[in-house]
Amino acid sequence: MSNPDFNLLAALDALLAEGSVAGAARRLGLSASAMSRTLSRLRQVTGDPLLVRAGRGMVLTPHAEQIRDRTRQTLTEARSLLLPATSGLDLRTLRQTFRLRTNEGFVETFGAALVTAAAQAAPEVCLRFVPKPEKTPRSLREDDIDIEVGVLHGMGPEIHLQTLFRDRFIAAVRLGHSLVTPMPVTPERYAACRHVITSRQGKLAGPVDKALAAHGLTRRIAAVTPDFSAALAIAAQSDLVALVPASFFMQKTLGGGTRQTLQAFSLPVATPEITVSQMWHPRRKADPAHQWLRQLLLTVCRRQADELHRCAQREWPTWFR
Repeated sequence: MSNPDFNLLAALDALLAEGSVAGAARRLGLSASAMSRTLSRLRQVTGDPLLVRAGRGMVLTPHAEQIRDRTRQTLTEARSLLLPATSGLDLRTLRQTFRLRTNEGFVETFGAALVTAAAQAAPEVCLRFVPKPEKTPRSLREDDIDIEVGVLHGMGPEIHLQTLFRDRFIAAVRLGHSLVTPMPVTPERYAACRHVITSRQGKLAGPVDKALAAHGLTRRIAAVTPDFSAALAIAAQSDLVALVPASFFMQKTLGGGTRQTLQAFSLPVATPEITVSQMWHPRRKADPAHQWLRQLLLTVCRRQADELHRCAQREWPTWFR
């Protein structure tokens, strides 16, 4: 047979173990007639009678005797392949480097908490944060990275993903900026300013520009940076308005330094929520070490994001109006 029916393997094992059609049928929960037809197929496939009449019963042929133990062993091996993977994972002795492709903002916001949590559970593990020059599934497919973290964008239908947390963009300006007044920040006042944005691809337009366009407004992009830290550094020393994720700004504030030079406020236009996910290739789905890493990311990121959200509600309640 060029394409053997591996379902016959279980029937062959039952027939050779029971030595009778009736016994094999009972073992597999089939009717005697169905098992008899299966025996006929097996005889055709193997080119051997397998079971032959001997008085009122049946006996195995020499070929059947020869393959009985191999059949049982092969069936056992095949079934073990289809069982859930058992980890046997000892995190205390696990020595592995996991490659996480993320942007710089994620590393600055969640990196320290992730490394600390990983070290507590698996002290020999190394988390290698890999830069993200592109948004394609190629690195996952070619096993160059273990997990991609970011906003889902054309990653392919086979890539698994799980939401880690949700975020939103806010604006940040230096203390003393003309926008920092008792007057409300309207779309018109916001658009009239010069802006610094972050884009690895150098794009000059995004969801904020689309929202402003709905009001008949456009903003002037005066600078484009590759990461959010650079955008905040420029905003802190100029009149430019930076656009950064709320979680990133809050982490900077908690770490010290930013609060003394910058003030954040909610955007005057509605923009879509940011959904940050972890993505991985199906080949890694059942790997116990990879499963642990995914759970670590999920736990740490959600805990950190919830804490940052609570702090932001307390410090800047207008973000959530």
